[in-house]
Amino acid sequence: MNYRKGYLALSLAAAAILYSCGSGNSQENAQQMPALPTDFIQVKSGQADISTGYPGSIEGHDNVEIKAQVTGYLEAVYIKEGQYVSKGQTLFKINPSVYNEQVNTSAAALKVALAAQETARLEVEKLKPLVEGKVVSDMQLKTAQANYKSASAQVTQAQSSLGSSKINANFTYIKAPVSGYIGRIPNRMGNLISPSDASPLTTLSNINTVNVYFSMNEADFIAHSRAAASGNNTGNVDLILADGSMYSYKGKLESASGNFDRTTGSIQMKAVFQNPDKLLRAGGTGRVMIHNALNGVVKLPKTSVKDIQDKFFVYKLNGKDKVKMTQVEVSGSTSQDYFIKEGVNAGDKIAINRIDALTDGAQVVAKVVPSK
Repeated sequence: MNYRKGYLALSLAAAAILYSCGSGNSQENAQQMPALPTDFIQVKSGQADISTGYPGSIEGHDNVEIKAQVTGYLEAVYIKEGQYVSKGQTLFKINPSVYNEQVNTSAAALKVALAAQETARLEVEKLKPLVEGKVVSDMQLKTAQANYKSASAQVTQAQSSLGSSKINANFTYIKAPVSGYIGRIPNRMGNLISPSDASPLTTLSNINTVNVYFSMNEADFIAHSRAAASGNNTGNVDLILADGSMYSYKGKLESASGNFDRTTGSIQMKAVFQNPDKLLRAGGTGRVMIHNALNGVVKLPKTSVKDIQDKFFVYKLNGKDKVKMTQVEVSGSTSQDYFIKEGVNAGDKIAINRIDALTDGAQVVAKVVPSK
């Protein structure tokens, strides 16, 4: 009986040892990951279009505040908010009664002055033969001639006064100085209008051409200026609209200011766009995209770059069957690619798939595929 118990204990111990050895081997095998089939591209350097975007505000080529030039009660409003008007079109009418009376008064004053001028002229004509016949003294003729000059000056003054009165009367009809779209109209008929009013009668925006204003920092301005001088920048720009779509017309880049703002360290720029469809409106927003053509640029698809806490890494083929995780510096991007400034050179083979499964030093079955 004791013999059987000893044999049973020995058997159990042997089984435990065998299980322990088998378990250790399985754990070791699990730690040895198989080589992953991975696609690589061979890096080439070439020309690339690097785009930089800046948020901008849209303004019409002509933005005009319409204000009254005479005081009076608003008698008529001929336009509606948002309406397109042509240059010279009548927008508002101020009650012209007072100014029409001023025209009448000035016209009457001119008639009086003309009559006085004619009387003075006749006096001179009457005295000339009398002086020649020595009937009257020469002094009387000189006095008459002086009176005639004074009367003529009165005529000129009266004509000027009449002209001013007519101008003021014409100012009661407020007309569009440019073609464009009408903004908000805060006043209504019957309101007292004055040139000193803080708010304009309305605003008028000519949007056949629009300016998109934006700020550029000093470093970008220097880079842009150098690119333009070297011919890598044509000056043509794109506009991304508020809905994310690309505006169909190209713009032209211009300076809006000659100096940097000391407080912000930026300079004002503007992009000028044609607007034949009137899609762009003053007060809108967009994103100005400036393009620079650079040579010797290394470009990688975004699918090959891993972003870890705002740092960028790629897996570079190290030898024939291992990868090395390498940090790179990105200088720009498009919707599909990154432009690599440092960390990758022409000729390197970079993994373009299995990015989430690969680790530094992992074994791979490398396959080099053509780059797109």
